[in-house]
Amino acid sequence: MKVPGISSSMKRNSIILFIVAVLLFFFVGVALGSSGEEHGTKGWVATDTYRVMNFAVLFLGLFFLLRKPVSQFFGARIKGIEDQLSELETKKKDAKQKLGEYTAKLAQLDQEGKKIVDDYIRQGNEAKERILKEAETVADKLKEQARRNIDYEINQAKLRLQEEVLEKAIVKAEEIIKNEITIEDHDRLVDEYLKKVVA
Repeated sequence: MKVPGISSSMKRNSIILFIVAVLLFFFVGVALGSSGEEHGTKGWVATDTYRVMNFAVLFLGLFFLLRKPVSQFFGARIKGIEDQLSELETKKKDAKQKLGEYTAKLAQLDQEGKKIVDDYIRQGNEAKERILKEAETVADKLKEQARRNIDYEINQAKLRLQEEVLEKAIVKAEEIIKNEITIEDHDRLVDEYLKKVVA
């Protein structure tokens, strides 16, 4: 993430100056601390000046030698961190976008699930109504068939009953005729029959 108004070269220079200042204070403190107090003398001696000068020359030499690699190192490090931050921002945006997509898909799946359940309920109700109608139709057909069978059986029973009654009536009539017919009635019936045949 870049800070507006500050270039990367300015950042590098600032960091290098800060490091140099810290090292300078550290080594100057060491040089001053190693002055003549340890040997029992007080104050600044000529060897201390040479030591400080040696340190300054060494420090400046190291500074000029290591300035470019250190600045490159810190520049590369800063660039790497900026790249990582940029990549993380991109990943964050992508993750938010994917989260939005997945949330939309979840909502859509919820709606599709409800639609599928509603479709199954509707199909179940339609199947129930169709089965009930078919059952009513079959029941009506069975009732009609039973009614026809009953009517047929009743008619057959009536015919058998009529035949039995007729047979018994004929038998009874024959008995009556045999018992009550005389020879004269017999002759008269034969004559009437012959007249009808001849005519």
